[in-house]
Amino acid sequence: MKNVLDRSQNRVVIIGAGPGGYEAALIAAQLGADVMLIERNRCGGSAVLTDVVPSKSLIATAEVMGQSNRGGDFGLCASAEELPAGGSEGPGPVSADLSAINRRILGLADAQATDIHDGLVRAGVKVIGGSARIVGRGRVAVTETTGAEYELEADTILVSVGAHPRELPTALPDGERILTWTQLYGLEEMPEHLVVVGSGVTGAEFASAYNELGCRVTLVSSRDRVLPGEDEDAAEVLENVFRSRGMNVLSRSRADSVVRDEETGGVVVTLADGRIVKASHCLMAVGSVPNTDEVGLDTVGILRTESGHIQVDGVSRTSSPGIYAAGDCTNVMPLASVAAMQGRIAMFHALGDAVVPLRLRNVASNVFTQPEIATVGFTQSDYRNDAHDIETVTQPLHTNARAKMLGIEEGFVKIFCRRGSGSVMGGVVVGPRASDLILPITMAVENRLTVDQLASTFVVYPSLSGSVTEAARKLHHHQA
Repeated sequence: MKNVLDRSQNRVVIIGAGPGGYEAALIAAQLGADVMLIERNRCGGSAVLTDVVPSKSLIATAEVMGQSNRGGDFGLCASAEELPAGGSEGPGPVSADLSAINRRILGLADAQATDIHDGLVRAGVKVIGGSARIVGRGRVAVTETTGAEYELEADTILVSVGAHPRELPTALPDGERILTWTQLYGLEEMPEHLVVVGSGVTGAEFASAYNELGCRVTLVSSRDRVLPGEDEDAAEVLENVFRSRGMNVLSRSRADSVVRDEETGGVVVTLADGRIVKASHCLMAVGSVPNTDEVGLDTVGILRTESGHIQVDGVSRTSSPGIYAAGDCTNVMPLASVAAMQGRIAMFHALGDAVVPLRLRNVASNVFTQPEIATVGFTQSDYRNDAHDIETVTQPLHTNARAKMLGIEEGFVKIFCRRGSGSVMGGVVVGPRASDLILPITMAVENRLTVDQLASTFVVYPSLSGSVTEAARKLHHHQA
């Protein structure tokens, strides 16, 4: 027998505890609302449990290993036999224990999920384990993991249900040899040869990480280059690095099917042109599908795109009054930072606080490959369409003193500015920790600073950030 709980004033019901959901819950609680957060798994959602936290932890591990194994470039010896007179013995060449790596990664994800849950509870959010479905305007049906069923009435509803890996009927994952990115952390041994199908952000990141960990990697790209959605110069640098480090990059090669190899127990990847690639494992990284089919969106007339993503405006409103959406289930950039901002903006708007609509032009994003690629604002394709009004400069990192000390040979800083005013419109950074180096450019874009203001900012010498101000100086606008 279902019962309906009484509605309290300013009740907010949030479906899904990913970045969009839990950040929204914290803001709503801070603003005095009665907040109910329903999550069928654990707090943090896929971003914490299977996507962002685990993948970036793996990438960080691969980065440490790559740096260690390139110690010879810095005069560091791998064994006592190679030591010169008076030398000290280091740790030697590093090898990867994938089972131990994955245990650490899952432990980090578990700890982060617990921290998020505890933080929500301390903030006064009522966290409910179970699933939820919208059954009418201001009404949400809840089925708890205990089996209890009831309805909640709400003034505001936020849908933040995320997405899951897209699967192809000709390459169905089995969790053992044909894998999605959520299944990689169950591997006990390093793949002998990993084929990665898909050269977007997810595919490129995992290909980069496993290559650094010493795995033989083949990257299958249906486009003419890796990362087709990123800056062309940046993608070219990355692909050259991939090839120089032994990765087999198959451009303009679409995968038709992936099946288990009955003879070897591995996999057979068949390409559209008939070529066959045999390997021990295959990672399918061909996009995601929003989890929007079973949330009751049609009940209240919420509009979705053809791909199933919820249509939202700049303050995260759906087409149904009182219902908001955030995160990968929406038609906005699939980034954890964007999801969190969408959730916060939704609550500011719903609860009457000051709010600034989401401005995608100011969103900084990063591809966690080696080297990293960070971007914000104006792009190279925008520049081609508006070269008369936009100026750009590219500053190579290898000329930077700190880069020389760190052995950095690839990468650059690129800045776009408005011709005449010198306002910073966007930028690209390729190099180690590009995710950190993009910040001053992002602040310049957000606050409409000029290249001269950016150039006049003091930086530490020597530092990689010096290349940001050096690039800005090259765009100096002479004042008559």
